[in-house]
This record gives sequence, C-alpha cells and structure tokens, in this order.
Amino acid sequence: MNNLWGGTVADAARALNSSIEVDSRMWREDIAGSLAHAAMLAKQGIISQADGAAIRAGLTGILADIESGELAIDMTAEDIHTFVEMTLTARIGDAGKRLHTARSRNDQVATDLRLYTRRQIDELLTLLYDAVAAIHDKAAAYKDAVMPGYTHLQRAQPVTFGHYLCAWAMMLIRDAGRLMDAKKRLNWCPLGACALAGTSFPIDREATAAALGFSGPVLNSLDAVSDRDFCVETLSALSLLMMHLSRMAEELVLWSSLEFGFVTLSEGFVTGSSIMPQKKNPDMAELIRGKTGRVYGDLTALLTVLKGLPLAYNKDMQEDKQALFDGLDTAALCLGVLSPMVAGMTPHPEAMRKAAGAGFINATDCADWLVGHGVPFREAYAVAAGLVHRGKPLEELTLDEYRAASPVFDETVYAAVDLDACVRRRQLPLDEELACIEAFLADQH
Repeated sequence: MNNLWGGTVADAARALNSSIEVDSRMWREDIAGSLAHAAMLAKQGIISQADGAAIRAGLTGILADIESGELAIDMTAEDIHTFVEMTLTARIGDAGKRLHTARSRNDQVATDLRLYTRRQIDELLTLLYDAVAAIHDKAAAYKDAVMPGYTHLQRAQPVTFGHYLCAWAMMLIRDAGRLMDAKKRLNWCPLGACALAGTSFPIDREATAAALGFSGPVLNSLDAVSDRDFCVETLSALSLLMMHLSRMAEELVLWSSLEFGFVTLSEGFVTGSSIMPQKKNPDMAELIRGKTGRVYGDLTALLTVLKGLPLAYNKDMQEDKQALFDGLDTAALCLGVLSPMVAGMTPHPEAMRKAAGAGFINATDCADWLVGHGVPFREAYAVAAGLVHRGKPLEELTLDEYRAASPVFDETVYAAVDLDACVRRRQLPLDEELACIEAFLADQH
C-alpha cells in the first residue's frame, strides 16, 4: 500500500516508521472523524454534495465490512489512517481523494486518539462501578464483623470488616473522579488545526466538534496537534488506580494466607502448585500487584518521550499510543478480575474476631477509660501499657489486677474493653459510608 504523502521509505526504516500494529485499533474513531469531516466539507461547499454522499457511503461500507470481518485491515499500511483513506479511494474513486481537504494527519491523529481515549475511559468507568458495587455488597454483608485494624502491619485498634472494605470503595470512587476529570479535559476537538496553522478553507470547526460529541474545538492550532496532556493525565489516573488495586491485592494475599485466614478466595482466582498438592496460590491478586509497575512504566515512558519536544508535531509523538493503550488495557484487565474476585471471596468473621482478641487492640480504650475518670492521658497511657506487658488479655484481668495498676479502676472497665463496645464507641459512620457508595453508584446509572 502506498504512503499518503507520496514518498518512499527505505526497507530498513519501514518497520520503524509504521504504526499500524498499534493504531489499527482506532479504526472506528478514524472512520467517525472522517465522516464528520466529510459532512462539514460538503455543508460548507468545499466539496460537492455528490462527493460528500459518496464519501459517506464508502466510509459506512468500510465500517460495516471491518465489523463483519469481511474486510481485514492491511497490516502493511503505514497506519490506520492510510488504510482507511486508500481503501475508500479504491472503492469510490476520485471522491475519496477529496476527503483529506482541509485536514492533516496531525489533527486527524490527535482527534482519533481523543475519541478512542474517551471511549476507553467510559469502559473503564463501567468496570470501576462494578468493582465498587462488589465491594459495597461484601461490606454491607459483613458490616458488623469485628477485625483488627493495622498500622505498620501490627494489630492496632478494632474496626469492622465492612468499614475496612469501605476504605477500598472510597479509593476507587476517587479514581473514578480522576478519570471523569481527565475525560472532561480531553473532550475538545483538534480537527481544523491541520498540520499546525489551520487552513485557508472556510471550514466549520464547531460543526465537526459537535458531530463528534466534543465540547468544542481546541482554540490554539499548535496546541491542538502537539498536546498529549490528556494521554499523560489518563495514565496518571490509571497509575493511581493501579496503586489502589495493588494495595487491595496485597491485602487479599495476606488475608487469604493461613497465617491470617480472614478470607478464602474462590477456586477461579487461585492456582495450584506443580509439586505441592495442598497449595492454593493467590496468583490473580499477585498479578494485579505486579502489573501495577507496568502502568507506572507506561506513564514514565510517555513523560520521557514528551519532555524535550518543541512545538508543534514531532514524529516522537507516535510513541504516545503504545504507552497509553497498554495502560488502558492493563487497568481494564485488572479491574475485570478484581470485581468477581471480591464478589466470590468468603470472609471468615470468626478468624477476624480471634485475631482482634489476641492483640491488645483495646488498650487505647482502657487508657481512654482512665482519662474519662480524671487520669491525665500520659499517665493513663503508661498504666495501660503496664497492663499489656502482663501478657494477659485485658478482658481476662481480674479487678484486683486492674486496681494494682491504678486504684481508679472499677468494674465498669470491662464494658470499656469489650471489643464490640470499643467499635460502637468509635461511632464508625458505616451506614453513612455505605449510603455514600450507594449514591455514587446511583449517580452513574
């Protein structure tokens, strides 16, 4: 297939120059952008109505044929834009050669990439909502299951499993907000900027922007073709998302171990060992954790490509898609696994309760009881620490043992160190948290 620009590329350079193996996935967006552009050209009288109709019919036919599998994308073409235009010209003749009037591949590529990223963000948001819904349902089902909360991976204070899972949901809700913000900022149309300085033809940039669902045209033509902030911002949001998924995955790895025993992952999300028959390895959680670094690498790669480029377009920017597409694909893959993995896991409240009762996580409540009875906090802290050093659960200490540590103690201390009472006194706003998550999910539908 020939090059759109009419020149030739040395055989040794052809593979380096070609991008179709990466950008061929944007065929829907390329055809959509070309349909909007052709309609505008015909409306403005830049091409004839007959040519506009022929282009529309030809592009619609190419779209249908690719969707049905009747037309295979030619992977020897330089890029998807070349393939679509050359195929169109082969089918409808000279009218196809008029499609590129008042357009450059620079604004065409930028438009396609914004359209594709917008669509992928929408698909990612759907996966995010599914993950939040799965977490919400598990949190609601186990909202009263007492477990230890941790700092430094040491048992710290009592919380509930529902409260813990709500923290996961809050992370993902922020991720959704960042992706929605990125989508809002990318939703501006580069078409009409041409190579870098606009065009002398009487085009209607507002019309093409509206036809493609953009908020409007990008105002500055140099910025329109050189801006890849939206790619970086999307990858930044994906990096934070993957960081959150990795932290969740790490906790699933810990919780599903025999040492914790807080949850059992369903059979579909664990694997066996090739040598040890007893093993159930949390491979899917580990892979999510591992793939986080891949998305970080995509972000770093793109930032490095862009860091020294002068305005406007430079061929270096062809590297934007590989990094962005890989980040989008990886995040979607991991989110698609997280939701059913959370939905299918079996929590073990009895193991959580046992762990909560063995780590003196009610020591702060013991100190707080003393404070409530007039003891300064630092003194109360020291008394509670002394009781912990006895090595006997606070619930099992006799009143004499308590009074040996401080004469202030009376029998009401037992209610203070009861784990369920500890959680209740903290007034963890679990119902409000669940309602917040439900409102988020309702807003999206």
